[in-house]
Amino acid sequence: MQMRLEHIEQVVTIEQEVYTSPWSKNAFLQEIIDNRLASYFVALLAGTVYGYAGLWIILDEAHITNLAVRPDCRRQGVGGALLEKLLMEADCKGAAKVTLEVKRSNRLAQNLYRKYGFVRRGVRPGYYSNEDALIMWLDSIPSGLHAVYKARLKEGK
Repeated sequence: MQMRLEHIEQVVTIEQEVYTSPWSKNAFLQEIIDNRLASYFVALLAGTVYGYAGLWIILDEAHITNLAVRPDCRRQGVGGALLEKLLMEADCKGAAKVTLEVKRSNRLAQNLYRKYGFVRRGVRPGYYSNEDALIMWLDSIPSGLHAVYKARLKEGK
Protein backbone atom coordinates (compact mmCIF):
# COMPACT_ATOMS: atom_id res chain seq x y z
CA MET A 1 0.00 0.00 0.00
CA GLN A 2 1.12 3.55 -0.69
CA MET A 3 2.76 5.18 2.35
CA ARG A 4 0.49 7.85 3.81
CA LEU A 5 0.88 10.46 6.53
CA GLU A 6 -0.74 8.22 9.15
CA HIS A 7 2.01 5.62 8.61
CA ILE A 8 4.93 7.97 9.30
CA GLU A 9 5.17 7.47 13.08
CA GLN A 10 5.41 3.68 12.71
CA VAL A 11 7.85 4.02 9.80
CA VAL A 12 10.12 6.27 11.87
CA THR A 13 10.01 3.78 14.76
CA ILE A 14 11.16 0.99 12.43
CA GLU A 15 13.77 3.29 10.89
CA GLN A 16 15.23 3.98 14.36
CA GLU A 17 15.25 0.27 15.25
CA VAL A 18 16.96 -0.77 12.03
CA TYR A 19 19.46 1.94 11.08
CA THR A 20 22.36 3.49 12.95
CA SER A 21 21.83 6.78 11.07
CA PRO A 22 18.03 6.86 10.69
CA TRP A 23 16.09 9.25 8.52
CA SER A 24 14.06 11.82 10.42
CA LYS A 25 10.29 12.15 10.43
CA ASN A 26 10.68 15.31 8.36
CA ALA A 27 12.74 13.45 5.75
CA PHE A 28 9.92 10.94 5.24
CA LEU A 29 7.31 13.70 5.19
CA GLN A 30 9.25 15.59 2.55
CA GLU A 31 9.63 12.42 0.47
CA ILE A 32 5.93 11.59 0.39
CA ILE A 33 4.60 15.15 0.19
CA ASP A 34 7.11 17.04 -1.95
CA ASN A 35 9.29 14.65 -3.92
CA ARG A 36 7.61 14.00 -7.27
CA LEU A 37 10.33 11.50 -8.19
CA ALA A 38 9.61 9.33 -5.14
CA SER A 39 7.28 6.42 -4.46
CA TYR A 40 6.98 4.92 -0.96
CA PHE A 41 5.08 1.87 0.21
CA VAL A 42 4.30 0.09 3.47
CA ALA A 43 3.61 -3.54 4.32
CA LEU A 44 0.51 -3.20 6.46
CA LEU A 45 -1.64 -5.67 8.39
CA ALA A 46 -4.52 -4.59 10.62
CA GLY A 47 -3.18 -1.04 10.78
CA THR A 48 0.33 -2.09 11.80
CA VAL A 49 3.31 -1.26 9.57
CA TYR A 50 5.63 -4.26 9.26
CA GLY A 51 7.99 -2.74 6.74
CA TYR A 52 8.40 0.05 4.23
CA ALA A 53 10.33 0.81 1.09
CA GLY A 54 10.91 3.68 -1.27
CA LEU A 55 12.49 4.57 -4.56
CA TRP A 56 13.15 7.46 -6.86
CA ILE A 57 12.66 7.30 -10.61
CA ILE A 58 15.14 9.47 -12.48
CA LEU A 59 14.87 9.22 -16.26
CA ASP A 60 15.15 5.48 -17.01
CA GLU A 61 16.75 4.48 -13.70
CA ALA A 62 15.22 3.63 -10.35
CA HIS A 63 17.15 4.17 -7.14
CA ILE A 64 15.93 2.25 -4.10
CA THR A 65 16.31 4.70 -1.25
CA ASN A 66 15.34 2.39 1.60
CA LEU A 67 13.79 -0.92 2.44
CA ALA A 68 13.31 -1.95 6.05
CA VAL A 69 11.37 -4.61 7.93
CA ARG A 70 10.62 -4.72 11.64
CA PRO A 71 13.22 -6.98 13.29
CA ASP A 72 10.52 -9.29 14.68
CA CYS A 73 9.02 -9.76 11.20
CA ARG A 74 12.12 -10.68 9.23
CA ARG A 75 12.39 -13.89 7.20
CA GLN A 76 8.63 -13.91 6.63
CA GLY A 77 8.57 -12.60 3.07
CA VAL A 78 7.88 -8.96 3.92
CA GLY A 79 11.16 -7.69 2.44
CA GLY A 80 10.67 -9.69 -0.75
CA ALA A 81 7.10 -8.45 -1.16
CA LEU A 82 8.24 -4.84 -0.70
CA LEU A 83 11.11 -5.30 -3.15
CA GLU A 84 8.72 -6.77 -5.72
CA LYS A 85 6.40 -3.80 -5.26
CA LEU A 86 9.31 -1.42 -5.86
CA LEU A 87 10.39 -3.30 -8.97
CA MET A 88 6.86 -3.25 -10.36
CA GLU A 89 6.58 0.48 -9.63
CA ALA A 90 9.91 1.07 -11.37
CA ASP A 91 8.76 -0.96 -14.36
CA CYS A 92 5.40 0.85 -14.55
CA LYS A 93 7.14 4.23 -14.46
CA GLY A 94 9.51 3.33 -17.28
CA ALA A 95 12.72 2.47 -15.45
CA ALA A 96 15.00 0.11 -17.36
CA LYS A 97 17.35 -0.67 -14.47
CA VAL A 98 17.51 -0.33 -10.71
CA THR A 99 20.28 0.53 -8.26
CA LEU A 100 20.73 0.65 -4.50
CA GLU A 101 23.32 0.86 -1.75
CA VAL A 102 23.50 -1.73 1.02
CA LYS A 103 25.77 -2.01 4.05
CA ARG A 104 28.73 -4.27 3.44
CA SER A 105 27.84 -6.15 6.65
CA ASN A 106 24.14 -6.64 5.77
CA ARG A 107 24.35 -10.13 4.27
CA LEU A 108 20.62 -10.79 4.72
CA ALA A 109 19.70 -7.83 2.52
CA GLN A 110 22.42 -8.64 -0.02
CA ASN A 111 21.06 -12.18 -0.34
CA LEU A 112 17.55 -10.83 -0.94
CA TYR A 113 18.79 -8.47 -3.66
CA ARG A 114 20.85 -11.22 -5.33
CA LYS A 115 17.76 -13.44 -5.36
CA TYR A 116 16.11 -10.83 -7.59
CA GLY A 117 19.13 -10.50 -9.88
CA PHE A 118 21.02 -7.57 -8.38
CA VAL A 119 24.80 -7.73 -8.75
CA ARG A 120 27.56 -5.84 -6.96
CA ARG A 121 29.10 -3.15 -9.14
CA GLY A 122 31.08 -0.99 -6.74
CA VAL A 123 31.71 0.37 -3.26
CA ARG A 124 30.97 3.74 -1.63
CA PRO A 125 33.57 4.10 1.13
CA GLY A 126 32.14 5.40 4.42
CA TYR A 127 28.64 5.82 2.97
CA TYR A 128 27.02 4.69 6.23
CA SER A 129 28.91 6.88 8.72
CA ASN A 130 31.47 4.23 9.69
CA GLU A 131 30.77 1.52 7.11
CA ASP A 132 31.13 1.09 3.37
CA ALA A 133 28.16 0.53 1.09
CA LEU A 134 28.07 -1.94 -1.74
CA ILE A 135 26.52 -0.55 -4.90
CA MET A 136 24.23 -3.11 -6.51
CA TRP A 137 22.50 -2.95 -9.88
CA LEU A 138 19.68 -4.80 -11.55
CA ASP A 139 20.16 -4.38 -15.30
CA SER A 140 16.61 -5.38 -16.23
CA ILE A 141 13.45 -5.83 -14.22
CA PRO A 142 12.33 -9.49 -14.25
CA SER A 143 9.36 -10.17 -16.49
CA GLY A 144 6.32 -11.74 -14.91
CA LEU A 145 6.67 -9.92 -11.58
CA HIS A 146 3.15 -8.54 -11.86
CA ALA A 147 1.65 -12.04 -12.06
CA VAL A 148 3.74 -13.31 -9.12
CA TYR A 149 2.78 -10.33 -6.96
CA LYS A 150 -0.92 -10.63 -7.78
CA ALA A 151 -0.86 -14.36 -6.97
CA ARG A 152 0.73 -13.65 -3.58
CA LEU A 153 -1.89 -11.02 -2.81
CA LYS A 154 -4.64 -13.56 -3.57
CA GLU A 155 -2.96 -16.08 -1.24
CA GLY A 156 -2.72 -13.44 1.48
CA LYS A 157 1.10 -13.50 1.63
